[in-house]
Amino acid sequence: MTSPPAAAGIPAAVRDRAQVLREALETHNYRYYVLDAPSVSDAEYDGLFRELQALEQEYPQLLTPDSPTQRVGATPSNAFAPVTHRAPMLSLNNAFADADVENFDRRVREGLDHESVAYAVEPKFDGLAISMTYEGGALVRGATRGDGYTGEDVTANLRTIAAIPLRLHGRADRLPPFIEVRGEVLMLKRDFEALNAAHAAAGEKTFVNPRNGAAGALRQLDPKITASRRLHFFAYGIGAVEWGAAAPPATHDALMQRLADWRFPVAAERDVVQGLAGLLDYYRRIGAQRTALPFEIDGVVYKVNDLAQQASLGFVSRAPRYAIAHKFPAEEMLTEVLDIDVQVGRTGALTPVARLKPVFVGGVTVTNATLHNEDEIRRKDVRIGDTVVVRRAGDVIPEVVRVLVEKRSGAEREFAMPSQCPVCGSHVERPEDEAATRCTGGLVCGAQRKQALLHFASRRAMDIEGLGEKMVDQLVEGNLVRTPADLYKLGVAALAALERMAEKSAANLHAGIEKSKRTTLTRFIYALGIRHVGETTAKDLAQHFGKLDALLAADEAGLLEVRDVGPVLAASIRQFCLEKHNRQVIDELRAAGVTWPETEQAAKSAGRLTGMTFVLTGTLPALSRDSAKELIEQHGGKVTGSVSKKTSYVVAGVEAGSKLDKAEELGVPVIDEAQLLAMIE
Repeated sequence: MTSPPAAAGIPAAVRDRAQVLREALETHNYRYYVLDAPSVSDAEYDGLFRELQALEQEYPQLLTPDSPTQRVGATPSNAFAPVTHRAPMLSLNNAFADADVENFDRRVREGLDHESVAYAVEPKFDGLAISMTYEGGALVRGATRGDGYTGEDVTANLRTIAAIPLRLHGRADRLPPFIEVRGEVLMLKRDFEALNAAHAAAGEKTFVNPRNGAAGALRQLDPKITASRRLHFFAYGIGAVEWGAAAPPATHDALMQRLADWRFPVAAERDVVQGLAGLLDYYRRIGAQRTALPFEIDGVVYKVNDLAQQASLGFVSRAPRYAIAHKFPAEEMLTEVLDIDVQVGRTGALTPVARLKPVFVGGVTVTNATLHNEDEIRRKDVRIGDTVVVRRAGDVIPEVVRVLVEKRSGAEREFAMPSQCPVCGSHVERPEDEAATRCTGGLVCGAQRKQALLHFASRRAMDIEGLGEKMVDQLVEGNLVRTPADLYKLGVAALAALERMAEKSAANLHAGIEKSKRTTLTRFIYALGIRHVGETTAKDLAQHFGKLDALLAADEAGLLEVRDVGPVLAASIRQFCLEKHNRQVIDELRAAGVTWPETEQAAKSAGRLTGMTFVLTGTLPALSRDSAKELIEQHGGKVTGSVSKKTSYVVAGVEAGSKLDKAEELGVPVIDEAQLLAMIE
C-alpha cells in the first residue's frame, strides 16, 4: 500500500489514520472476497470506507491511485486502447477423452525422459482471461486476452473488482519489480442469479449465463456499471516477469502459493497429482463437485508442476506442450432440422450445415450445426425435418450427434449434395479417397477468394494491418482483387474510392500492404493457403528447404523427408506447387516486390545464427516481433524473453524497455534490425 504523501498542511495524525484505514479496508476486502471469511459487518466496513473518503476529500493530497476508495472512481471511457502482451497469452490444447489425456501424459514423459511426472491440476474457469501488470508491486495496467498477442486496456474496470489487489501484499524487497499476473474474471453463480433477477424485475434484458454477464460487465465504458455487477477473479499463473531480488518459485504449485501470499484469489480445489492415474482421478473428483461449486467450470487444467520441466518441453505452434485442458462432456439437446445448406470454404470444400430450430445448448442458443460432409450425412441418415440430438462439442462447436428415427412422420426429405458450387456455379467434384466435395472454381470462386485473401492477410501470415473482412468484401465484390498478388497493385486513390474509406485510412492500408512485402519464408508459405499446411508445417518446410524454389521443385519423396510430413500432406503440397495458376500468383507476388531472406537447405547448413540467443525489445522498423522471432529461429538462433549473461545479442527498436537497460548493465551487445539482417544475409 502506498503511504500517504507527507504534504504540507496535513497533520501527522491524519496521515497515519488514513494509512490505517486503507490497510484495514484492503484486509477486509481480502477476507471477504478471497477467503470468504469476513471479520466485520457490512455496516462496520461502510463506516471505515466513509471515514477514509471524508479524509481524502478534506485533504486531496492524501489521494493515491491504489486507495480502496478509487476502485469506483474513474470517468467513463470512450474506447478501449490496444495493449500488447509482453508474453503471449497462449491457448491450451483440449482433451475430450481419457485416451487424449493418456497421449498427453505419454508425450510429456517421452519429452522429459521420465517414468512418471508430477502435475499441478486445477478447475478450468468459464470466464474471461485477463492479464494484469504490476510494477513496483502496484497495479498499473490490465488487459483482456484479445487474440493472445494484443488485448484491450480495461484497467479502470478491473480496479473495481474487489478481489483483485491494487498492490501486491508483502515486503517491497521481496516483490518482483515487474510481473504480469494471469487469471480469469467471472461472475459467481449467486451474483449472476441476483443480477438476472434485478434485470427481470426492471424489465431489462437478462443474461444467458455467468460468462455472458461477466463479459458484458468487463467491457462497460463506465467503470461504475462494472462495479455494480459484482465480478470476481481467480489467478491461475503469470506471464512476463522480472524477479529482481525476489527468489523465483521452482514449481507451479509454489507459484500459486506465491500468488495467494500476494492476496490473489486462487482455486481452493487445486492439487498436485502423480502420473496419468492422478490426472484422471482428479478429473472425476472435480466433475462430481461441478454443480456444487460457486462458479461455472467447463473442465480441468493439467500442467507439469516443475517449471524447469515446463521450459524444457516448450511450445508447439500456439499452445504449450506442458499443459492441456480436459473438457467435460458436452451438453446435449433435442431440436429439429429445418433445412440443410452448403457453405464453401477457402480451399473450395463444400460443407453441409444443418439449419436448426433454435435450441439452448450449453448456455448458448444454437441455430446451426455442422454436418461435416456427405458421408457423415449418409452415416447418420440426417434428413430435412428430422428430430436430432445436438451437442456443443467441447462446449464450442455445435454438431448433430444422432437422429431420432422413431420420431419420423414420413414427411422428411433426403439431402443431395449440389452438382454446382452455390457461390460461383462452377462444377463440383469429389477427389478419390477424400470425404470432401470441392468447388473447381479456384480463385474464380468469390467464397474462396475472400477466404484466401483473409488468410493471406492474417496476422500469422502476411500480417497486413487494416485488411479485414469488410475491406476484403469490397475489394472482391468490386473486382479490384482476384488473387493475393492484386493487393500489391492497388494504389491509394483506388483504396480511397471505396465506401467509408477516407484518404488517411487508404494511405494507412496502402502502407500496411507495402510493409508486408518484407516477410519471412515461413509466413509466405503459410499465407499461400496450401491444404493441410498450418503454421508449424510452414516453419518446417522453410527450415528444411531454405528457398522457395527448392520447395516448388521438390517431388513427393523429397517432401517426405521434412519432419512430420506424411504421404497425404506431401501429395497436397506437390499438387499445389504443380498447379499452373498457383505458380503464376507466386511469380506475380515476387514481381510485386514480396521478398524474404533465404538460406541453404537445412541439410547443407546449420544456420548463420546457430548457437546464438537473442532477446527482442521495442518496436522494430519493418519486422513485427513475431516475424523477427521466426527469422532468427529459421536461421538457427534462439529467442528468449529475458536478458542474461548467456544472451548473445539484444535486438532493440523504438521505445526499448528495461531489457535494454539490463543488456547495458550486463555488457550484452545491442544491435538494431539492420544489423540483425546483415548477420543473416
